[in-house]
Amino acid sequence: MRNVLIVSPHFPPINAPDMQRVRLSLPHLERFGWRPVVLSVDPDAVEGVRDPLLEETLPPELAVTRAAALPTGLTRPLGLGNLGLRAFPQLYRRGLRLIEERKIDLVYFSTTVFTVMPLGRLWERRCGVPFVIDMQDPWVNDWSEADGGPRPVNSRLAGWMHARLEPWTMSRVSGLVSVSEQYLRTLRNRYPRLGALPMETLPFGYAERDFELLQRRPQPNRFFARGNGLLHGVYVGRGGADMRTALEAMLGALRKGLREDPQRFERIRLHFVGTDYAPAPWGRPTVQPLAEGMGLGDRVRESVQRVPYFEALQLLADGDFLLVPGSQDPSYSASKIYPYVLARKPLLAVFHERSSVVDFVRRTGCGRVVAFRSRQPGAELIDEVYGEWKRILSQPGKAPELRWDQLEPHGAREMTRRQCRLFDRVVAGEAA
Repeated sequence: MRNVLIVSPHFPPINAPDMQRVRLSLPHLERFGWRPVVLSVDPDAVEGVRDPLLEETLPPELAVTRAAALPTGLTRPLGLGNLGLRAFPQLYRRGLRLIEERKIDLVYFSTTVFTVMPLGRLWERRCGVPFVIDMQDPWVNDWSEADGGPRPVNSRLAGWMHARLEPWTMSRVSGLVSVSEQYLRTLRNRYPRLGALPMETLPFGYAERDFELLQRRPQPNRFFARGNGLLHGVYVGRGGADMRTALEAMLGALRKGLREDPQRFERIRLHFVGTDYAPAPWGRPTVQPLAEGMGLGDRVRESVQRVPYFEALQLLADGDFLLVPGSQDPSYSASKIYPYVLARKPLLAVFHERSSVVDFVRRTGCGRVVAFRSRQPGAELIDEVYGEWKRILSQPGKAPELRWDQLEPHGAREMTRRQCRLFDRVVAGEAA
């Protein structure tokens, strides 16, 4: 049995998207020859939503070490809120001790707190332990003012820092995991040495036991009342300018339905929840302004603040149908698609035609999907979304007929097996 140190600054009871791969893989790692040791940050030092139920999904024997971090009350007035920077010295010392005391064979970073990833090179130089990075998002982005407007000063400073930390870290990394093949392709082009390293494209897995726990421990629904005569469509997840095409197509189809088939579409109310990662009060709406601009403000409600994970699952379970807007970025894989599938509700997704989600939805039969190519949601795209929406509403509440043989390879156990296979190759010194 080998030992892996998993660095995940966000960890239960903190609810954050970037800890989900770790959480889902923990029950299966030892089955494939790896004993996990988790290094996280004290939840009292983390700006984030808490969900105590998440801790009930962890193996009871799991070893978790929590590092301290400078409080934001001291650092934010100085313009420093980044969790990785606030906890960097403490994580370094705690990790070094764990590597030595637990005889760690491999370090695995699974987080979007990119500022902790250089620890891998520091520990590798000090202890000779290889490290693997899980790229859940791009570390360095090519900013486009056409997409995002002028770049804020703090964003320019962060970009300058990341543009130096990424190559410094990638020069010593021993393997890569990513939710997107495009992310890996970009890194190989940027750093040719990576082409010789073990790599694996792994979406997040799914775990049916989350919904089993939800059935035993129902959560509050603060956003709408079931059975009030309306049809509630639900989306829980981030918004953003890159989703504008999908959102405008969905809202345009709703407006078309109200005009052409009011008897069916009048009952629809849409709920977009947790659309901004920023903690209160810095979150900004990105859906409501679009809806109001299209005259749909009374039928669309957006809550930017994130909600606990199991409360999010409750919203999916309570919805009459589910919406999943995709990014204009074709590499966007939307790992959150799995809870939507397991909720077993009618589902309408709108994604870039090259996104892996399009093929996944069609193969598994988990819902209806409309693919777009252009960033401008023209009449043809709106008409297609409208047609799929009508099909869903013609049989309200009818669960999709899932093809479980197509879904099973995406389960948490299989994803963990593939993850551990990459760990084996790294410690064995195998090439790509």
